[in-house]
Formats: sequence, C-alpha cells, structure tokens
Amino acid sequence: MVDTAVTIHDVEDAAARIRGVAHRTPVVHSRTIDALVGAEVFLKCENLQRIGAFKFRGAYNAISRLAPEQVRRGVVTYSSGNHAQAVALAARELGSRAVIVMPGDAPPIKLAATGGYGAEIVSYDRYTGDRVAIGQRIAAERGLAIIPPYDHPHVIAGQGTAGLELIEEVGTLDALVAPVGGGGLMAGCATAATSFDSRIRMIGVEPENGDDTRRSLAAGHRVRIPVPRTIADGQAAETPGELTFAINQKLLDAVVVVSDDEIRAAMALGFERLKIVLEPSGATGLAALLAGRIESLPRRIGVVLSGGNIGLAQFTALMQTAGS
Repeated sequence: MVDTAVTIHDVEDAAARIRGVAHRTPVVHSRTIDALVGAEVFLKCENLQRIGAFKFRGAYNAISRLAPEQVRRGVVTYSSGNHAQAVALAARELGSRAVIVMPGDAPPIKLAATGGYGAEIVSYDRYTGDRVAIGQRIAAERGLAIIPPYDHPHVIAGQGTAGLELIEEVGTLDALVAPVGGGGLMAGCATAATSFDSRIRMIGVEPENGDDTRRSLAAGHRVRIPVPRTIADGQAAETPGELTFAINQKLLDAVVVVSDDEIRAAMALGFERLKIVLEPSGATGLAALLAGRIESLPRRIGVVLSGGNIGLAQFTALMQTAGS
C-alpha cells in the first residue's frame, strides 16, 4: 500500500493559512432531509465559499506556499471552471497573476467570473485538446508555476479543510460523503476525517457517465475513460489523479454513482426546501442519499455540497426537466 503524501498536520497547517481568507462555511441540518433519507444528515455548504466552491481552499493554500519570486512571476492552471476561478482569485489576493487553460464549452458564468478576477484565459477543445500539455507549455515559456486542479499535496490539504471544519462543528460522524472528480476533495477530507476516527466510512459519489474512480478502484489501478458527457461538468474527469488515487484507494470505503436525473432532483430539493443553489457537481452527494445509493445507511452522515456555480439560464433549464 502506498503511503499518502498528505497528513492531518498538512490539513491543519492549511486551515491556519486560509483562516480569515476563505470562508468557514455553514453546516445545514434539515429535518426534512433527515426524514427523506432516514438518517441524521449534516450538509457542509461549500456553495457559499468564496468563488462559490471548495476549490478556493486548495488554490490559496498552494499559491501561498510559493516562493515570493515565483508569486511575482505568476501561476498557470487548467480547469473547467471552479478551480479556474479559485486560482484566479487566490493569485489576485496574493499579488500574483494567473493564466487559466479552460475548455471552450465551460459554463459562461465560470468563464466570466475567471476573467473578472483578472486572469488570462486560454481556450481549448476538451474533446480533442490536451489541457495538461497546454498548461505545461505555457509554464515553460513564461516561467509560471503550475497549480494543478487536484493532483498536488498542497491543493489536497487545502481541500481537506472542508472536512476538518465539518467534523470540528458537528462532532463524530459515521460517514462522510463527498463528490469525486479528480479526487482532491475526497482525498483531503478522508485524510482529515480518518485521523479523528478510523471507523468513519468515506463514500465518494460520481456521475454514472463519469465513474473513472469507481472503475479504477475496482481494477486496482488508474483507468481512463472517454471524456464524460454529464451535467456534472465539475466531475468530468477521464482518470483519477495519481496522488489522489493513491490516497483514495487507501481511505475510501466505496464510490457510488448517480444519474443526471437524480442530480437534478437533488438540485431541486436544495432550492425548494433548503433555499440553496447547487451546481450539478455540488449536488451529487445529496443525490446519492436521496436516491438510496448508500448501503447499510449510517446514522450520522456528513455531506459536502461542493459548489453552487451555475447561471440562471442553465439552472432554469435543468429545473424544467427535473422529475420529468
């Protein structure tokens, strides 16, 4: 078994670095959700984080650790939207500059926000282009530091602060549920949660058309799938990260999948009953609970609602088909 390169001490150090910069997001408890699910559910609202998603935690932690000279030169990353915004804002906060490689079909609200934070956007076709190669070329040409969306120990440690805060606020949990895209959020949260209680069940959730981590865990090694076509654009990963997979392979108990219709239903419930807006990827953890995807249901469950970056037109269109 590969030892993880991220420890609880790294997560705690990240928490100290982001304190006063990132929001300590609220935890919502709803009797309606408890009754529907049949368990006590605590929802960590990262949709209310700066830039509207948990990604700011990892981006700020990673960039803040760079040497001052490198911060002045700048950073580059590749992202479909939330990490793009996170790096753009974190770079601005730290007096740096950011170049972001984004797919041309990224949600307009995420493109606009990334540019609004002052980043330079380089577009590519996600179905034919190689975003990593593009990012590496730009980094080499301009002397920029690459801040990957998930496969980086400082990014993972930063994301883990969401799980750390959740447990600090609500106490012992029987399970923690979080979306899995590249795997950084789950890897960080699992590192934090299992350090408090090794018995806690760590359950990842993927869209059924983007289950690269579930397949990789079943195979015992990282596998690659075609570019996923799902409404959960933040989880459209082709393969897990090398570091994130090593951590998740060790610490995860299960990965379950949800359909696009189940994601829409969870978004609708969040809006109607909890009065919160969730993007599709941010709703997959709640969707898994509502759809009964988790076997041997634990009594006390924490769920990370990972983001809420969605435009009005897209949200309205998805809600029109919810439950249809």
